[in-house]
Amino acid sequence: MNGMTDEVGTRFDRRRFLVTTTAIGASSFLGLPSAVAAEPPPETKRIRLITDEAICLAPQFLSADLLRFEGFDHVEYVRQNYDKHPTQGATVAAGEADITADAAINLAALIDAGRPLTILSGVHIGCWEFFGGKRVRAIRDLKGKRIPIAAPGAEEHLITASILAYLAMDPRKDVEFVTIPAFDDQVKAFVAGDVDAIFAFPPQPQRLRAENVGHVIIDSAQDRPWSQYFCCMVVTDREFATHNPVATKRALRAFLKAADICAQDPQRAAQYLVAKGHEKRYETALEVLTKVPYGRWRLDNPEDTLRFHALRLREVGMIKSSPNKLITQGTDWRFLNELKKELKA
Repeated sequence: MNGMTDEVGTRFDRRRFLVTTTAIGASSFLGLPSAVAAEPPPETKRIRLITDEAICLAPQFLSADLLRFEGFDHVEYVRQNYDKHPTQGATVAAGEADITADAAINLAALIDAGRPLTILSGVHIGCWEFFGGKRVRAIRDLKGKRIPIAAPGAEEHLITASILAYLAMDPRKDVEFVTIPAFDDQVKAFVAGDVDAIFAFPPQPQRLRAENVGHVIIDSAQDRPWSQYFCCMVVTDREFATHNPVATKRALRAFLKAADICAQDPQRAAQYLVAKGHEKRYETALEVLTKVPYGRWRLDNPEDTLRFHALRLREVGMIKSSPNKLITQGTDWRFLNELKKELKA
């Protein structure tokens, strides 16, 4: 850990974060704008979120103090247990957390499977990257190759299937998926040449580049069509949203304000992540926060993301629902539409 990280660990605390973020440029970030003051208090003062090694979920981690401003006296973070639940959305669906960000494609599969979830908003695009080995210079080179996945139906399995379907390839026939649960073991297999490509999300791409492992064949922050769609979206338990509409809106507002902080002041957001132990290296946190466009929640239509992935996954038999069915059963954009007006820059 370098001198910058050591300095952050001792000097950057929550009080400084709360004070300095007011200088970001939007006075409503940490104050209580009139729209908030006029609202009734949340129906519940307790809210449970998820903490995870994926630092692209930075708004989720930064939102703790913002949630307290929104009237949540007890903000709890539960550790994502991948042995028990394969995704953050599955943890919420199991009733072990109230709200989280998760990959849009995971949420499409969960809603298709009948899990009681309600998607509230997109957050950002561009967090994942696909790395190829010596025999893979482009996605079409994956035909006949081996790709590691943590488990059937895992995020990298779904995204790879969606990518291949978009290029008129059949993931059931054109590639071989190899189950390797741990990412470290996937990297070892990739380096050894036992698999030909590897899917990574922050801080994994930064690690692969630092170790000079493979080369990027898709960067979802830059390469179309993936750069046009949300990779992560905010989701809540359907019952929580139904019984706690004020709390749901307030929680989503905290998420989106935190996303704005990441977009407008990535340096301070990176310092906060390091100070709170979400990432050891300031440089890694800053690279992720600078690269990932967290302000896109204001601009993009989240329904487009669900339509895109649902069509691809349905084509290759990984889900049964039509895009319209997923959107009807598993989304509620009312809070997002209100907050876009309220938090208009």
